[in-house]
Amino acid sequence: MTENPDVAGQASGGGQRRELTARLTVPEMDCPSCAQKVDKSLQRVDGVVDATLQPTTGTATVTYDPERTSEADVIKAIEGAGYEVVGGSDSEGDERTEADDGVDIAPPSEVWTGPRAKKTWIGAAFVTLGLLFEFLLTAQNVAVASVLDYPLHVADVLFLGAVAASGIPVVRGGYYSAKNRSLDIDLLMGTAIIAATGIGYFVEAATLAVLFSIAELLEDYAMDRARDSLRELMELSPDEATVKRDGEEVTVPADEVAVGETVVVRPGDKIPLDGTVVEGESAVDQSPITGESVPVDKTAGDEVYAGAINEEGYLEVEVTSTAGDSTLSRIIEMVQGAQANKTETEQFVDRFSGYYTPLVVVLAILTAAIPPLVIADPVSMNVAGYGISFAGDWQTWFIRGLTLLVIACPCAFVISTPVSVVSGITSAAKNGVLIKGGNYLEAMGEVDAVAVDKTGTLTKGELAVTDVVPLGDTDEATLLQHAAGLERRSEHPIAAAILARADEAGVGDLPDLSGFESLTGKGIRGEIDGETYYAGKPALFEELGFDLSRTRRETDGGVVAEDTAESDDGAFADDALAALEREGKTVVLVGTETELLGAIAIADEVRPASKRAVQRLHELGVERVVMLTGDNEGTARAIAEQVGVDEYRAELLPDEKVDAVEELQAEYGEVAMVGDGINDAPALATAEVGIAMGAAGTDTALETADIALMGDDVGKLPYLYELSHTANGVIRQNIWTSLGVKALLALGVPLGLVSVALAVVVGDMGMSLGVTGNAMRLSRIEPDHFSDT
Repeated sequence: MTENPDVAGQASGGGQRRELTARLTVPEMDCPSCAQKVDKSLQRVDGVVDATLQPTTGTATVTYDPERTSEADVIKAIEGAGYEVVGGSDSEGDERTEADDGVDIAPPSEVWTGPRAKKTWIGAAFVTLGLLFEFLLTAQNVAVASVLDYPLHVADVLFLGAVAASGIPVVRGGYYSAKNRSLDIDLLMGTAIIAATGIGYFVEAATLAVLFSIAELLEDYAMDRARDSLRELMELSPDEATVKRDGEEVTVPADEVAVGETVVVRPGDKIPLDGTVVEGESAVDQSPITGESVPVDKTAGDEVYAGAINEEGYLEVEVTSTAGDSTLSRIIEMVQGAQANKTETEQFVDRFSGYYTPLVVVLAILTAAIPPLVIADPVSMNVAGYGISFAGDWQTWFIRGLTLLVIACPCAFVISTPVSVVSGITSAAKNGVLIKGGNYLEAMGEVDAVAVDKTGTLTKGELAVTDVVPLGDTDEATLLQHAAGLERRSEHPIAAAILARADEAGVGDLPDLSGFESLTGKGIRGEIDGETYYAGKPALFEELGFDLSRTRRETDGGVVAEDTAESDDGAFADDALAALEREGKTVVLVGTETELLGAIAIADEVRPASKRAVQRLHELGVERVVMLTGDNEGTARAIAEQVGVDEYRAELLPDEKVDAVEELQAEYGEVAMVGDGINDAPALATAEVGIAMGAAGTDTALETADIALMGDDVGKLPYLYELSHTANGVIRQNIWTSLGVKALLALGVPLGLVSVALAVVVGDMGMSLGVTGNAMRLSRIEPDHFSDT
């Protein structure tokens, strides 16, 4: 349960209006038409403010005003639509309780042994016996009763028994559909069964009831399989945790552990909650969260996530988030929410089915009513070996109209997209890729170009100082002392690298700094001993008036001849800075407006997986892979050559990255942008799809990105594109195949080539199973594991 106070609504007494939210499990609500029926029923309840229905998880989240209605009324409305509600309770306010982790899904259903299944098997037995008497044991098929002077034979009684056993649940569903003015499969099939029974077509009525019930069971089974993938995610987090309290180890429910408490995790145990290791060391399998194929070594100070598996050592972990707020819980909740975001294809399907079903129903009525009135003499012909007859008798055309009524059900067509989206999103989540909505899954598969940030994406993002080049009378210690004094106020990774090097060199006390200012995209400045010092890109010092053209001049690719980058006159040697940049290093100059103290070169190691990932993207059909970076031209060129991107754009400020993405969109079409989810936020928002790297444990990245790669694994990019591209193909296959089969069957009905049984087995049951099975194959797509060691 969650709480949702309506901050805008005011009660008549001037107080704030309360609203409650009920999270209910509705296992039998497993298709869009089911959800539509429930929604229409809830709309008639005075006091219901909002309803979120998720047939793929079998859950309903209903917000209501407790002064006008109650949860009991909400449940009654859902049951009034013909669906059983399992569980439910109220909650008030907007703050999630620890017991409420926002994670709900219908429990596994007893598909083959439940009440509906038993009625189906009884009906199937009656139909089998009825057919036996009708066609084989004709001598024993005697009249046993009569209704309105109409004799009922043994076979007829058996067929009526099948209708009663298997057909009544269908008719009941049709009654609720009619009550809620929903033209769905239950109403169509229920009408067909009643009509066939009413005019004495017992064989057709019984066959339709049993076959449709079997189809429903198979669809329930297929949907339960689709829900299994989400249940697997939910089962990753243990229900209990061993906590150290008052010097003792106590086992308690995980949702009762508070932030700050210490949990004990032994070898083989799952880590129950997010936290920080305070004692012990071990290799931890984080694949359920980040999708990393290799266990990660954890020692004191390292973060661990709920659901990860402690492989070998003993760990004590200080809890940093409650069970309902763990990274795993947020992943599951976002996966659930993702299924509520309809793709453009789903929206098209919904619109199309709104016209398709009524149109075919009208055709069914016309098929049953018009031909008997206009065809006087029977007409027979042979086409490709098939006997086709056009007779004017009512029975023939009634059966054909009945068959079209069955074909009018758009079930397979409607579920073709949702089951594919569920399969794709949950499969991605299990492999460490969080897709925030079906619309992003669809969009990622259509991208023409991928823009990739350099630092932390193609490179490891772990900067280290490689060269310290003092000038003139300045020694290395003085250069590092002034650089570290400036950088200690900065949060940039370059600052951390310089401070780490200064600490390693034992520089000692850093000078006092005042008037610190960050110069976006250029560097920093501040006052030391009353004088303004700068640290930043060579371009910053060129703006200050220094002539660095000679030192930054490109040569024929040779290296600097001198042992040092400093010349005899105390200036940088020819080509010195260019040589450092050619090696893929970032150069930071330190000095005042009149004097340069020297240069510090910093490098970021390229991920070994980057080159193979870019190559794989090209193999999969991505037209252009472009690296965007704020780093200098030389460094960008060096990294681009190593990784194999098609082009690079260097020295970009955040707003210039946005411009670069827009240019790529204009030139190539749809663009996906990959970055860290924070610094690249504007560019991520501009692209059709924004992808955040290394989002595990990072709230901002989880919230801002369209897609989040939970681990720092650039190798997941090709997997993401392949999954999305394949998902789009599966969706198209499902839609056009289901429509094509329906169209062929519909064309064959007036010609007498399609029976009721064939329409149910192929057009309804067969296609529903086909599209579900086709969607499930998305779960078999596995990421390529490119070594990142």
